[in-house]
Amino acid sequence: MNLKSIIGLLIVLLGLGACNNFHPNDYKNSNLSDAQRAENLLSQLNLQEKISQMRIFHSGNRIHLNKEGELDVNDEAKEYIENGIAGIKNAGTAYDPKQGAILCNKLQKYIIEHNRFGIPAMFIIECYNGVEAKGNTHFSRPLTMASSFNTELVKQLWDALGREARIRGLHMCHSPEADLVRDPRFGRMTETFGEDPYLTSRMVVSAVKGVQGHNLGLKSTHIGAVTKHFAGYAQVQGGKNFASMQMSPRSFVDEILPPFKAAVKEAKTLGIMASHADINGVASHANRKLLTDTLKNYWGFDGYVVSDATDIERLHHFMKVAESFEAAAEMALKAGMDIDLYGNDGYALLENMVEDKPELLELIDDAVRRVLLTKFKLGLFDNPYVDVSLAQQKTRTKETLDLALEVDLESIILLKNENRTLPMHPMAYKHIAVIGPNADKENITAIKNQLPEGVKVSYAKGCGISKPVRMPTLYSLEEDKPLIKEAVQLAKKADVVLLFVGGDHKTAKEAYFVSDEYGDRAELNPVGQQNLLLEELKKTGKKVVVILEHRRTLSIVDMAEKADAIIDCWDLSERGKEAIAKILFGEVNPSGKLTVTVPQSVGQLPAYYYQKHINYKKGYLFAKNQPLFPFGFGLSYTQFRYSNLSISDTIVGIGDSVQVSVDITNVGDVAGKEVCQIYLQDEYATVLQPIRALKGFEKVTLKPGETQTIKFNITPDNMSFTGIDMQQKVEAGRFNVFVGGSSDTDQMLSYNLRE
Repeated sequence: MNLKSIIGLLIVLLGLGACNNFHPNDYKNSNLSDAQRAENLLSQLNLQEKISQMRIFHSGNRIHLNKEGELDVNDEAKEYIENGIAGIKNAGTAYDPKQGAILCNKLQKYIIEHNRFGIPAMFIIECYNGVEAKGNTHFSRPLTMASSFNTELVKQLWDALGREARIRGLHMCHSPEADLVRDPRFGRMTETFGEDPYLTSRMVVSAVKGVQGHNLGLKSTHIGAVTKHFAGYAQVQGGKNFASMQMSPRSFVDEILPPFKAAVKEAKTLGIMASHADINGVASHANRKLLTDTLKNYWGFDGYVVSDATDIERLHHFMKVAESFEAAAEMALKAGMDIDLYGNDGYALLENMVEDKPELLELIDDAVRRVLLTKFKLGLFDNPYVDVSLAQQKTRTKETLDLALEVDLESIILLKNENRTLPMHPMAYKHIAVIGPNADKENITAIKNQLPEGVKVSYAKGCGISKPVRMPTLYSLEEDKPLIKEAVQLAKKADVVLLFVGGDHKTAKEAYFVSDEYGDRAELNPVGQQNLLLEELKKTGKKVVVILEHRRTLSIVDMAEKADAIIDCWDLSERGKEAIAKILFGEVNPSGKLTVTVPQSVGQLPAYYYQKHINYKKGYLFAKNQPLFPFGFGLSYTQFRYSNLSISDTIVGIGDSVQVSVDITNVGDVAGKEVCQIYLQDEYATVLQPIRALKGFEKVTLKPGETQTIKFNITPDNMSFTGIDMQQKVEAGRFNVFVGGSSDTDQMLSYNLRE
């Protein structure tokens, strides 16, 4: 036998050996790694089955339980899942937790039994106020909880959220948002954690780790996070949803990407959702440099990338960067988009495209591999069902509701407290007037629970905010005049006024794609007659405490001037009214801090605090040029003194870290919590730097007279930036460190960084 024949025989034998080692059911073998199981299953799928694993549809009215409690799947849904499906959005969310779990179990069984390999589906949810489903705990919104500056508490909240979602049969959430909200005209701002890259990074890591159970609970007790919107979504021009996003590449890398990078590399988020917007003209859903080069290759992300709702096909009919739906699907696939959310004119077209473009098969395989790997990470092949008997029992537990209250109490911000109006002593007033469009019976009950018998609490609406119609419409002055008159008459009879104002869910919301849906605003002042109501109430001579509840930053200039005290609540949990009462009457000392800068007016925008220093050279004619309230600001019922600010060395070598310490003393007469914040300024650099930027914070609890030493470590990463050559670097020079209770602190020391 010649050498050529021997080599041929060896090749055949090796091929036979390889074939003999292949076991079609290996994907069912839990002793193998998730990656091995995913690869085994992928190799057996046909093209139709692969493409089905690249699509998610909304359950809508397609899937429900009938009167007998049996699963009812309409023909459209059956068509979606006939070859399997990547996932289904909002399955069972219209039902209470137990019924929702029953539906998810029955639906999962149907899906497993109706595709060749028994591939389960992921059931997906949104989590803006907790699990967005009937009967689940209603938590505060992300921007609200971020005001606590308590990352551990936020992680506990998201842990509870993840458990509530999984027990009702859900597996992934299209949350959290790692976007920075720097334009308060944008209607979705409370879905984010604020304006600051560092704070947002810390909160996103807490959220992802919490909801995923530190990745240890993914196979049974928790759900996966889909961090969004990658990247720069909230930077849309004019604060208008679906508008273009224009930003320098350097600012994009240094300011916008860090929270997403932290979600991927530190918290190990299972999913990423792309942004509706473009980045300097390149649609995010068609941006290979972003989705593949940066996210998958450079950061090492092994999860899946999902489109935002129908955004793949919008590359054609909205973005107009693709001349056909087929071109849009190809563009997204080549960019690194793995799953088409809701689209029927996107990845659904791939099957007919592959014959002419066989090179797409490799990209399809990579996308499906990522989806299957996620399903194995979630334990869906081994544990596809939930125990329905536990769904109700483990939802809205006392512990979870108490956690919601605790987060609220640490998130409420005291903005003004003239002449120590707050806290109110329960015995100080005989008649309290509760006035305002945001007050209701629950507020009155919570307030009465803080008061002894005999104290009268009366209510008047005062004015309206938005009318109960689909399109946000405001009340006119003529409509509100009788309500204002009634409120003034009540205030005259009362000893003090609690004024509940701000906004509602219609004055700040997502502006959906349909043509007549709006949620963004051109102005920042409180809508309607709310300022007029305050003015008229102040004429009575009674003290007025303003309680702000809202979903966007408001320029409350009149309120800041006229109110005796202001507490800023943003959008609290279902225990929020109780939290407000506890703060008002001093049962709890407020400790929240602003996660956004509050401007004097819309004309001050951009107002975020970490702009380049040259932006502050000039102001505007006939206007105050400082913000109404700075980032990080928040008062307390006690006072804190910062002292003994020190640094480990004033001359430091490049590559070394710097230790900063400061003493904080409670010099008041009640216990309180303070958020110590550290900001860094690179005084001279070859590229313009922010005037200062947050690099650390710590929340401490201090008894009256107690002192605590806080230590911060400033690392080379904290000192780095993207240079002229677009490479990360640390440059020698002088650095200024600011430490205090808000971003406008003037307590400073410096060090020099040397080669």
